[in-house]
Amino acid sequence: MKQVSLKNWIKSGAPGVWMSGGAVSIAVIMTIGLLAVIATRGLGHFWPADLVEATYVVPGQPAKQVIAEAVQVEEVSRARLKGAGLPVPEDGPEFMTRELLKVGNRDVYGSDFTWVVGDWLQEQKTPAELVAMERREWGNFYGRLVSVKESGKVVAEGEAVMPELQKRLQRVNDLYDQLYRLEKKEIGAINHGLERLRLETRKLELKGELDDAAQADIAAERAALDARYKALESQLMSLHQEFNRDSVVVREAGGQEQEITLGKVVHAYQPNSMGLFDKLGFYFTKLWEFLADDPREANTEGGIFPAIFGTVMMTLIMAVIVTPFGVIAAIYLREYAKQGLLTRVIRIAVNNLAGVPAIVYGVFGLGFFVYVLGGSIDRLFFPEAAPAPTFGTPGLLWASLTLAILAVPVVIVATEEGLARIPRAVREGSLALGATKAETLWKVVLPMASPAMMTGLILAVARAAGEVAPLMLVGVVKLAPSLPLDGNYPYLHLDQKIMHLGFHIYDVGFQSPNVEAARPLVYATALLLVLVIALLNFSAVAIRNHLREKYKALDS
Repeated sequence: MKQVSLKNWIKSGAPGVWMSGGAVSIAVIMTIGLLAVIATRGLGHFWPADLVEATYVVPGQPAKQVIAEAVQVEEVSRARLKGAGLPVPEDGPEFMTRELLKVGNRDVYGSDFTWVVGDWLQEQKTPAELVAMERREWGNFYGRLVSVKESGKVVAEGEAVMPELQKRLQRVNDLYDQLYRLEKKEIGAINHGLERLRLETRKLELKGELDDAAQADIAAERAALDARYKALESQLMSLHQEFNRDSVVVREAGGQEQEITLGKVVHAYQPNSMGLFDKLGFYFTKLWEFLADDPREANTEGGIFPAIFGTVMMTLIMAVIVTPFGVIAAIYLREYAKQGLLTRVIRIAVNNLAGVPAIVYGVFGLGFFVYVLGGSIDRLFFPEAAPAPTFGTPGLLWASLTLAILAVPVVIVATEEGLARIPRAVREGSLALGATKAETLWKVVLPMASPAMMTGLILAVARAAGEVAPLMLVGVVKLAPSLPLDGNYPYLHLDQKIMHLGFHIYDVGFQSPNVEAARPLVYATALLLVLVIALLNFSAVAIRNHLREKYKALDS
């Protein structure tokens, strides 16, 4: 009976259902687990960890004071430590702890991180007066506050140092915002205007139209820009003097004092004296800076807003390009092309294109879009800029076009499947009512197939937004000083290079000179890339579902 029941159970298909459900469950658990690991290691980087002060005693060497943030603790064998050249006693324990400490003070110690033997850390404590200062250069500084100075004169000492430091640091950060706006926007606009005049002069010269009247007009406009620049230059010098007026004197663990200009400091805080709500406020401030600021310190500090902006902008332009081309190609293949051998070959070729390695598209984009098409555009429309290339160099437009070529097979296949699902009776009914084939296609067939088009677009965005290899050849760089969208005509600069979250992960993870400092940013940026792609996909899914509900009655 049991054997018969088992055979019936197998024949019923239940094992396949259980195996499928188990496989899906395992995949979901693994995905959630991966995202949890990435989120924990990435988002934990912004929490203001306590600072530990201890005496590090290596057998046979002088003791030294250490102020650091504990990053990682692991257990290693005594033989491994001995193999690393450490004076481990022969009668010591078989296993010892090894700790990775972030000691900061790179300009003093030469490195932000150091490995120590945890068993040799003695007299560990967390004094409330220890201060951590995040600097624009050289990473964090850990130590004790000594005094605050204004133009070289001491204005605060002792317990009054921290309140005075915070007040003056707020003033310095306000000045930094003014300097940033002055340099990047106002002076940047003047430089853009001067470059435009230079190109206009060269263009008129090539055409032989640079007469006295044109020269006088250009000279007058240049003089106006020079006058604006001189006014801004004096304002800029005044702001720089105010920006570098104040300084703080700090003492590191070994007793060495160092004077740091407040213009080089982003934040100063005492984590050991902060309560839970203070740390939460600081945490969300740091998280917002990560999303909204520009990168610093070879991309290992600061924010990643240019990479977020570049990723979203490039994906949107790619979607605008790929959708009409993919839909038109699918319409021709399904509605107009004669269904024969040639059409079948074309469909096979389209399906095969979806499996071509991405780097091949990058090489094609560099060779055709950049060198051939971009070089031709420069020769025809921008001869005044020669020999400097305008579109004959990698940029936002070519990166978007390369991704569009990469993703167009997905859109074609999805759209064709959507068109094939529409009943023939719908088309015949429209034609019977007097509509032309074009009207039937535009007003009946395409609206009903729009959910399938959106499905193709979702798949295209999911693939294209995460690509890195082809973008390294056609427009994505390690650091782009300005965004491709600004207030200078033509506002959207398609010839400009951009940053990308995927390339940022590669650069920080594999090209950074400061590996330990970059590691948590790799996790944080990877999580953000997943969220950006998910947001783009969810937006497209919402549109698809709306269209599906709208045309459900017609489909039935």
